[in-house]
Amino acid sequence: MRKNTKLAAGFASVTALALGLTACGTSSDPASKDEAGSADKALVVAASPTPHADILKFIQDNLAAKEGLKLEVKEFTDYVLPNTATQTGQVDANFFQHKPYLDDFNAKNNTTIVPVVNVHLEPLGVYSKSLKSLKDVKAGQTIAVPNDTTNEGRALHLLADNGLITLKDGVGTDAKLSDITDKKGLEFKELEAATVPRALNDVDAAVINGNYAIEADLSPQKDALVLEKGEGNPYANLLAVKKGNENDARVQKLVKLLNSPEVKKYIEDTYKGSVIPAFGAVK
Repeated sequence: MRKNTKLAAGFASVTALALGLTACGTSSDPASKDEAGSADKALVVAASPTPHADILKFIQDNLAAKEGLKLEVKEFTDYVLPNTATQTGQVDANFFQHKPYLDDFNAKNNTTIVPVVNVHLEPLGVYSKSLKSLKDVKAGQTIAVPNDTTNEGRALHLLADNGLITLKDGVGTDAKLSDITDKKGLEFKELEAATVPRALNDVDAAVINGNYAIEADLSPQKDALVLEKGEGNPYANLLAVKKGNENDARVQKLVKLLNSPEVKKYIEDTYKGSVIPAFGAVK
């Protein structure tokens, strides 16, 4: 039977309390578990619904049993709880983020979550209900962007690469609105990444993460005015665990399956370019 659990935002208070206890080394700390003793237990993975949980469910239904892996998928709809739940041991791993976001999260929250393997890339795109082309973007119009540090920087670089704004020379992945040297008359609305698609009717254009675009029934390949390029892109989504759990036998089985030919075919057949396989070690 498939075990999938959708967790609401109310989980945050419990997670925050548990996070405060981890420094004391509680018995729920995943780093304290005996690897041999946990080998027969289900590997619990926190994931965004699409495409992360979908990929895990494909593995769960088609590949896990042959590898001797018991897999449980817990779905989260935000970008904070999967990491805090991984840190506290409420889940064993997570699959929802790219390395720049993980690095920023660890730095800001004093967490010790580490990447294990890259899986796929979700190209960030510019979408609009009213505009047919980037050439239609005019001064005075409003563009919505994700408000978390790395995805806002990523969004601003996408806009700059396509001539809609100019950024300070040398600004990195943590670019913010104050780093724009020429807005070219545009206004910006900062929103939580998950809510940006719902703002499309209220703004002239929006920069939307690939997974949230898919959940909103947008096709990145067909509907985006422009998409990020895949080649050399540092934003591949990855499997992550709390430091010390990288060699858990269950984690290594999942690593093998996430980078398998079967998963590559599933991603290509299911998402048709909206999600791109990006297998391999995290750099």
